[in-house]
Amino acid sequence: MMYTEASMDALRRSGDELADAVVATLFERGEVGTFNTLMRYVSTAGAPLPDGLPDVARAYLQETAAPPSWVDWGEMEKARLFFIDNNVHVSTALSFASMPACYVVPHVARLLSKAHGLHYPSKRMAETGQFTVYLMQPDAFESGSRFVPAAQKVRLLHASIRHHLRRGDHWDSEALGVPICQEDMIGGQMFFSLLVLDSLHRLGIHMSTEGAEAYYYAWRVVGAMLGVDQEAVPRTLDEARRFLDLYMLRHMGPSAEGVHLTRQLVDLYEEVVPGTFFDPVVSALIRYLVGDTCADWLEVPRTSWDTVVKAAPRLLGVLESIEDRSPFGAWALDRLGHLTTILELSTLTRGRVMHYAIPEDLKSDYGIDPAVPPARRWTPPPATVS
Repeated sequence: MMYTEASMDALRRSGDELADAVVATLFERGEVGTFNTLMRYVSTAGAPLPDGLPDVARAYLQETAAPPSWVDWGEMEKARLFFIDNNVHVSTALSFASMPACYVVPHVARLLSKAHGLHYPSKRMAETGQFTVYLMQPDAFESGSRFVPAAQKVRLLHASIRHHLRRGDHWDSEALGVPICQEDMIGGQMFFSLLVLDSLHRLGIHMSTEGAEAYYYAWRVVGAMLGVDQEAVPRTLDEARRFLDLYMLRHMGPSAEGVHLTRQLVDLYEEVVPGTFFDPVVSALIRYLVGDTCADWLEVPRTSWDTVVKAAPRLLGVLESIEDRSPFGAWALDRLGHLTTILELSTLTRGRVMHYAIPEDLKSDYGIDPAVPPARRWTPPPATVS
């Protein structure tokens, strides 16, 4: 698939027709409060929908209750095993590369600053982390799981932000396009998939081509469930590279909102890191993963740890050699990674379940199957030449 300035401009004019219509109707009928109250009781797939739920919401939840018919469950299982094997590294990439990448796109940073609730990075990171953990559970799409209801709510949350920003004088649609448009939704999908893989590669993590492709495939499924146009989304990692390169060339740059959000993110994780001695690691990791140009735009401070962090690939290489040579070492490192991820998530959520409610205004673990045999190591697709 070829991406051009014209095709990207067209994606800027499109939102999510289904979810936008549902949210518009809920606001028009004054039913948002009722919907949010009742949806707190809908947190698992297959649960009966509560009495009193607005008809338009009931129809939407029934229509979006199943994953796309084209899902390859073998690929989804490979993606889950990839996540189990790399969960700490994936969490690191999401926190210190994917989120700063959002902030280096000025109109996205502006949107996040305007949206009540998303202004606070702990909530944003808690929602993202919880969503990813739900996705990578062995029963993610089965009755009783939490992923499908979470995806349904996030889709409506995005539609509600579009609804608010289009009203009044909050958003310049002529200059910026539809808020949370198709181009930005696909861009976000690239940040949480391809950019994560890029970051793992930069950290020196050994990934098979099959594992990397499966992880990207899982986020294609997520995108479909969040209303991403499947005719426009990249199907392969090579196509994803072409899209992401053009998207970033079109939009990335410095902004006051990006600086502010990044400072909040750094402060948040410095509070998570015990003590103060290791606080500079947060800034050093961001700078290492996003590069000096983007880090300077975001005013990420330079620290004495910048050089130390560059040794991370060698350290992780030692740990991977232990994992490759010892079944017990592999099990221990996977468990340590799982516990670290859960500890980080519990710190961000403070033990709460994130409910992804529609804002009325703008104010037991993993089941591990036998590991996939080692295969050809994944390397990132080359950058496209503009």
